Formats: sequence, C-alpha cells, structure tokens
Amino acid sequence: MQLSSLLAHHARYRPQATAVVFEDQRLSYREFSARVDRVAHALLGLGIRKGERLATLLPNCLELLELYWACARCGAVIVPLSPLLTGSGLASLIKDAGAVGLVTRTSLLPVVDAVIGELPTLTAARVLLTDTESPPWGSYAARVAAAPDGPPPDAGVAPDDLFNIMYTSGTTGLPKGIMHSHRIRANYALLLGPAWRMTPESVVLHTGAIVFNGAFVTLMPAFHLGATYILQRQFDAASMIESIAREKVTHIMVVPAQIIALLDSPAFDPAKLHSLQMILSLGAPLAQARKDQLNTLLPGRFHELYGLTEGFLTILDKTEAARKSGSVGCPPVFSDVRIVDDAGRDLPPGEAGEIVGRGPFVMQGYWGKPELTAQTVREGWIFSGDIGYLDAEGYLYLVDRKKDMIDSGGVKVYPRDIEDIASRHPEIAEVAVFGVPHDTWGETPLAAVVLKVGAGATADELRDWINERVAARYQRVREVIILDAFPRNAAGKTLKRELREPYWAGRATKI
Repeated sequence: MQLSSLLAHHARYRPQATAVVFEDQRLSYREFSARVDRVAHALLGLGIRKGERLATLLPNCLELLELYWACARCGAVIVPLSPLLTGSGLASLIKDAGAVGLVTRTSLLPVVDAVIGELPTLTAARVLLTDTESPPWGSYAARVAAAPDGPPPDAGVAPDDLFNIMYTSGTTGLPKGIMHSHRIRANYALLLGPAWRMTPESVVLHTGAIVFNGAFVTLMPAFHLGATYILQRQFDAASMIESIAREKVTHIMVVPAQIIALLDSPAFDPAKLHSLQMILSLGAPLAQARKDQLNTLLPGRFHELYGLTEGFLTILDKTEAARKSGSVGCPPVFSDVRIVDDAGRDLPPGEAGEIVGRGPFVMQGYWGKPELTAQTVREGWIFSGDIGYLDAEGYLYLVDRKKDMIDSGGVKVYPRDIEDIASRHPEIAEVAVFGVPHDTWGETPLAAVVLKVGAGATADELRDWINERVAARYQRVREVIILDAFPRNAAGKTLKRELREPYWAGRATKI
C-alpha cells in the first residue's frame, strides 16, 4: 500500500515505457521516477518532514505531478490548492491546513505576498517558484537540480498515514479539507483500473485541473498499471481532439461542460476519436440529450461516475450506458448504497431520499473538524446531501442536491428536472436552474442559459418553450437569462451559488 513503490516498480521493470507526456516533454518511467526522487530530496532539504503539509498553488504542470509522487516518497502531505483562489481564500486554506511549505509560480506571487504575513506556519524561505528565482522566494528548479540522485531515506510510511488533503470545490459553501490516506489512494489505483479496462498499454489523457479530486480516478490506476499519462496545461476542445488523434488516446475523463464543448467544436470528428475506449463523465450530471448524442456518435465508450470527494461513488458502465441511460450506475465491488428518509430509515425502490454510501474510498475525515466529520460519516456510511432513488435492480438515479432543491409554496421543485428539458432546446448549449425569491411562493425557478454559437433565440422565446414542456405548473421558470458563460470552479463545475447570490442578497434583479 506504499504509493511510492509504484514508480520504483515500473522504473525497474519497464524503464523505457513512456510514463508522462506534458507539452514537448516525454519522460520514461525511469526518467520520471528519477525526477521524483530528486524532488523528494529537495523537500527534505527544505526541512519538510513526514506528516507535515506542503501546499501547492499551481495550474497543471509537470512540477505539480512530480510533487504528488515526491510527497508519497518522503511522507509529506500534499495540499493542492486551486490557482483561482483569491488572497483571503488562499490564506484561510493554508492556515487551516497548517502548511509549512508552498510551491507556486511568479504570476501568483501577488496573491501569496498579500497574505503570507497572516500565515504563522509559512515563511518566504519555504516558498518555491517553479518558473524563476525571485528572492526572498526560492527556486524549485535550482533546489531540484542540486538535490542528490537516488531514492530518499525510507520515510516509514504506513498505509493509513495521510497522503493528501483535498479541499472541497466550494460549490455549496466554505471548503473543507478532506483527508485521504495512502491506503485510500491505493484503492483508487487497484479498484478503478479494472472498471475502466485500463492496461499497461493504455494512453490516458487529462485536460482538467489535477487539483480536482476527480483527476485521481484515472491518474492513480494509470500509474499503478504503468500506462502513459498525458497531461495538458488546460482544456481546449480543438487541442484535445487533435491530441487524441495524434497520441491514439484510449481513456479520457471529462466534466459535462467539456463534453458539450467537444461535441459542439467545429473540430469534432468521430473518426479522430476512434482510438478512445473510455469516455468518462463526472463532476455533475450530464443532460440526457447529450448522453444520447455521445452514445450515437461514439457508441460503446461512455461511462458515468457519480461520486463524492468524501469517498463514495457509483459507476455506470459502458455496457449499461444505453439500457440504464438515465442512471448513474451502481456501486463498485466492496461498496454499498442506500436511500434513506430524514430519520435514516431505508426507502424502497423508486422512492426518493438521501443517498448514503460506504466503501474502500471513504475519507479519514475533515481536517481539524471532528464534529463535521461525525455529521457526514455515521457508522461508516457517508451521508451525501444528494437526493436520489434506486430502481429494482439497485441502479442509482439522481434527483438533485438537497441544497439546490427549490421550495415553491411547500412543493419540492428539483432543478435537474427542468434542466433536462431545457437542454433539449436546439439552441441551448448549457443550462442552470436555481431558485429566486417570490413574494407569494417563497421561491420560484429561474433558468440561466448559455447559447450555442450563432444561436438567435431570445430569453422570452426560451422561457415559453421550456414552460410548454415541463410536467407541472410549479416547474415553470419565472424567466430565462442569457449569459456568455457560467462561473465555474477549478473542477469545471457550475457555481450556482454565485448565480443565485445577487437575487437573494437583493443587490440586483438581473445577473
């Protein structure tokens, strides 16, 4: 269960196999493992010891990938933070984690410089820059170049030692630090590889932010099996399509917004994506119309994952994608799912309630928040805060998040029901439905949409189209607003909270 052994194994027995591709850099397992050894020595030279937290504030880059594995080698705890964080948000998370070191880049220094005085555990001497040297900040490249070759001293890492702290994406409130041990990450590697039919010959492409926990569902099995892992700096639909064709990529993991961008890209051509064996959608529900489109154009490849960073997931396998197209699948082996009412009692198939689950991915807890941990994990079961139901075969169907549910005159309105209808409009690329204040009903639905390129539909036309098709009067949207783009977090999730805030704060009647 020592994660550090994975690279060493492949470096010894498959040294020439391609491990990592990042832009113009192609590294074999021998080369990548040697780099990771030197990074681990550099961290030890910085005074970072087993169990101490190292924060990163980086976009996708080779250095961030190296740091994940270097921390596994020397026993440090990696805390990857989103480069989209502002000063106050960054300070609160570094302070919460008690990070003693930070690796970042020059463009993000103003954010770091503004808050470092508030961080008692962090000094400028332990802040390294990946792209330059700018005293009093140190140089990552210089320290790594000066570090010795060969493995660092054995850190004595045990399976249940903490490997990383993943801060939640903040879509529903203040982020929380979710603790994952070496054992939990090893289970990602051991159990998810078979689910994706991944092999040592697989070529795995990742274009989303690897500070997002979802990245580990393909990253860990790829390195466990000795596959090739291609990391791109950021998502671009045309670039991704060309990379898949050029590198003969077999496995991709994307969020719904990226799937939509791929399908709508002028560069989209199913023939260029012929090498794909798996297209995994996760992070948010994908509209049924888009699932149908994908399964028609690229049949036999689509998987969907519903999961929580806290450590529970279900998988809709590609063999069931058509038969169970409205479902998010079933739990993998060694995992269980239940649907319960507000009193925690199990509900029968077909009846909606809170989704609770357990399995080998369950977190060790929220960092420094034992009371919140006890609320979320009860007798080994994670209480998700999501609403869903099971069918007679035990497949899970999502209804919505508890916090997204709209209470309109005492009637429960689930935004996802309305979003599924709106997404069928031929000119709508994306839709987000949320509740806004209403004098009579308390709150009522509103739909924000992003149109496809060249679309000319008006907001009133879209409102009328949606309202003609919803199942009930209380699902009718008060209005439709047209936006150029939705606010998103680093994981690509739409931030409904930011869309709602102006209405509930009384600061605006339009966004």
